[in-house]
Amino acid sequence: MADITPGRAGGGEEGMGMGAGMRIGELAGVTGVSPRLLRYYEEQGLLTPYRVGTHRRYGADAPAVVGYIRTFLDAGLPTRVIREVLPCVEGPGPALNECVALTLEEQLRELDDRIATLRSSRNVLAGLLASGRVERVREAA
Repeated sequence: MADITPGRAGGGEEGMGMGAGMRIGELAGVTGVSPRLLRYYEEQGLLTPYRVGTHRRYGADAPAVVGYIRTFLDAGLPTRVIREVLPCVEGPGPALNECVALTLEEQLRELDDRIATLRSSRNVLAGLLASGRVERVREAA
């Protein structure tokens, strides 16, 4: 399991020499995520580098952690939820432990509610267009 416990995600210099670990530019190159976004993930408590002097260094698991973060963002999860979920992620999948099921189920329900609201709004707009009311308004203007 990757070391992605809160406050240590992507970090950890145990067993590494002073020059070991990836610099932020290297991590950006490996993951395709800009250094600016990596710093944002750090600010949000999702990714934690260790320091060698004034330089950030990331552990060997950092690319996987960034991949998890991207997957969760793509799923529409806010960073506060991702911060809760990361400790429950394992392997290259990411495979999720049971500890995260309730959180993800809640997020899915909220997403379903937003989709239902959007469908309703879409139906109203489609109805307006189908009724020709929009044309009449345009002609009157």
